[in-house]
Amino acid sequence: MAGVALFAAAGQDPQPQRPVFHTEANYVRVDVYPTTVHGVPVDDLKQDDFEIFDDGAPQKIAQFQHIEIRGSVPQDVRHEPNNVADMRAMMTDPNARVFALFLDITHVSLTGSHEIRKPLTEMLDRAIGQDDLVGVMTPQMSALDVTFSRRSTTIENFLSRHWDWGDANSRMPTDPVEKLYQMCYPGVTEECIDPSGRKYTASDVGVADEMIARRRQSMVIDSLEDLIRYLGGVREERKAVLLISPGWNLFEPDSKLARPVRCEAPGVPQVGVDPRGGKLSARPPTAGAMPNTKEQCERDRLNLAQLNDLQHFRRLPDQANRANVSFYPIDAGGLGAPTSVGGIDRLTNRIDTLRTLADTTDGIAVVNTNDIDAGVSRVAADLSSYYLLGYYSTNLKLDGKFHAIKVRVNRAGVQVRARRGYLAPSAAEMTRSGSATAPASPAAAAESSAIADALAPLSGLAREVSLRVQVAAGWTPTHAGVIWAVGELGPREEVMTAGDADVTLTNAAGATIATAHAHMEPRVRSFRVALAPPGLMPPGEYVVRVRASRDASPEPPMNEVVRVTFPLAPDTLGAVLIRRGQVTGNKEVATADRRFRRGELIRVEVPTASSDAVSARLLDRTGKPLAIPVAAALRDDADGSRWQTAQLSLVPLGVGDYIIELTAGAGGAQKQTLVAFRIVQ
Repeated sequence: MAGVALFAAAGQDPQPQRPVFHTEANYVRVDVYPTTVHGVPVDDLKQDDFEIFDDGAPQKIAQFQHIEIRGSVPQDVRHEPNNVADMRAMMTDPNARVFALFLDITHVSLTGSHEIRKPLTEMLDRAIGQDDLVGVMTPQMSALDVTFSRRSTTIENFLSRHWDWGDANSRMPTDPVEKLYQMCYPGVTEECIDPSGRKYTASDVGVADEMIARRRQSMVIDSLEDLIRYLGGVREERKAVLLISPGWNLFEPDSKLARPVRCEAPGVPQVGVDPRGGKLSARPPTAGAMPNTKEQCERDRLNLAQLNDLQHFRRLPDQANRANVSFYPIDAGGLGAPTSVGGIDRLTNRIDTLRTLADTTDGIAVVNTNDIDAGVSRVAADLSSYYLLGYYSTNLKLDGKFHAIKVRVNRAGVQVRARRGYLAPSAAEMTRSGSATAPASPAAAAESSAIADALAPLSGLAREVSLRVQVAAGWTPTHAGVIWAVGELGPREEVMTAGDADVTLTNAAGATIATAHAHMEPRVRSFRVALAPPGLMPPGEYVVRVRASRDASPEPPMNEVVRVTFPLAPDTLGAVLIRRGQVTGNKEVATADRRFRRGELIRVEVPTASSDAVSARLLDRTGKPLAIPVAAALRDDADGSRWQTAQLSLVPLGVGDYIIELTAGAGGAQKQTLVAFRIVQ
C-alpha cells in the first residue's frame, strides 16, 4: 500500500524511539517539505498546522513526526549490505531513505564533472544518515546494476577517482555504436541522378553528429524511466534522485535526418520487442543493437529520425509521481551560454526540462547559477528536514487507480511540497492476496524464488573482472559425473597473443581429482573444458580453480575460484552459454559473460542423462512468457555427454533482462531449468 520514507535523526544521543507506523490497507504515509518563499525549511510546525485531503476529501492525521538529520554516525561503523538480497531488504525499510545519484555522463562537460565533485561530496556527508542508502547510476547501466550502500564514502571515492567522467565535449567517442555512425556517415556530398534522370545533391554532413546526439538523449531518458520503474518496485516510500545534468533540448521527429544520403534512400524502420511488456515497438533501442552493417546504420538513422523524446519526456513526471520518486536536478555547468542552434531559446528549453522534473515531482532544481555550493546546500537542507504524516484514508477505493493527495499548512508565507498521491490496489488484487499482508501461496513463492535465483548471476555483471568462469555439472547417460567449466577473459585484457588456461578440480578434502588444459589462439577470449574424474564422483562440495595467462604478457596470470555443489543423480546444475555474432566472427563460441548484443544468437545447453523431449520458451524478468519462438532440441555429443539445448536469435528483442526456460519430461515429472541473460546493446 502507500507509504513514504521515514527515519530517526542520526548522530543524536540518546536516539529517540522510532514511532511504529501501521500497515493496514487504508493507511497512507506522506512526507511533507514546508519551506519559506526563499526555500528555507520551516522546522517549528505542529500537527494542527497541517491539513490533508485524499481526492479532495479531508482526512484526520493519525501520526505525526518531524524528521531532522544532524550529524552522522562514522562511516566505518555503518552496517553495509552483504549481498543483493540484503541490499533489497534494507531498501524496503521505511525507516531509511533511498537516494540514487544519476550522472548524465554524455551531456555533462569535463569541467562540469570536476566542479561538481566537491559540493556534491559535501552534500552527501551532510544529507545521508546512518540508515540511508545511496547508489550511483549512469545511462550506460541498467538500474538492476546499481549498488546501494550506507556509506556515502563509497560514492565520494567514486567521484574522487573519476572526477573526469563528463564526456559531453569529447570529439573522439569511445562507444562502438557512435564510432560506427561516424564511419557510416563521414560527412561527404555527392551529385546524384534519380531514376527519372533528374540531378540532385545528397549530403551526409552532420548526420552522424545528430544520430549520436539523439541516441545519447534517448539512452538518458530511457535510463531515467528504468530507474523510476526499479525504485517504484523496491518500495512505496519516497525515493530521491540526484540528477547531475545540464538538461536536454528534446528531440522531435525530423524528416531531414531521413533524407537520401550518398544517392541512397533510407531503409525500413526496425520493429523490436519491448522486454518490459513483450509488446512490439518501433522506438529505437535504448543502447541500440550495435549496427555492424551499412543497412543497420540506415535502419538506425530512420528510427532516430522518428524519435520523439519530447513526448517520451512528458511521461516521466507522471511515472515518477506514481512511483513516489522525487528529482533533484543539478546543472554542473553553472550559468550557461547558448551553444547550439536556436540561441537563448535552446538554452531556456534545456534548463526548463530540469525545472519541470523538479517542480512536478516535489524536488528542487539547482540551475542557471554559478553558485553551485549554495544550490547544493539548499538541496541538502531540504533532504535533511521534513515532516512525516500518516492517515487512515476514508476515501479508499479498490480501483487500481492513482489517487491524489493534497497537503496544506495553515500558516502564512509557508510553501508546501508533498507526495502527489498513491496507487490503490484493485479489488482483484485484494481478493487474490486475501489481505494486504497475506503470504503468497507455496506455488507462487516457489516460482518467485526460482526467478530470483535465475536472475541472481546478473547482479555480478556490473563489475568488470579480468576472468569470468561459469560452470555446469551433471551426469552422462552412462552415469559418469562431469563438471564443465567455461572461462572468458574480460574486455580489458590483451588478446592479441595466444594464451593457455589450466583448470583443476579438487574435492572437499583438498585432493585434486581432475585437471584440464585449454589453449586459446590469438584474439580468442574464451575456453571450455570438461572435468571428469575417473571412477565414481560422489555428490558433494567441490572447488574449480582456473589459472589463465597470455604468452609473453608482462601481467601476472589471472586466477578464479568457483565452488560447486555436485548434485545427486540424475539432477544437474548450471548451464553452458554459447554466442554467435560479429564479435565471434560468426562462429559459435562458449561464453562466461551473460551479456549479449541484439545482433547475436544465444544457445543454452543444459547437461542431462535423460532422453525426454525438451521444449523451451522465453520469459521476461518477471517470469511472463513472451511471444518469441525458441528452438529446443536434445543432442548427444561424441564424448558421451547429452545436452538439452535452446537456441534464440536476439534481433527482435530490446535491451533488458530475459530468462530462457527449458522443460523436459511430462506431467508431475516435468523439470524446468531457468537461465537468465542480459541484452546490453
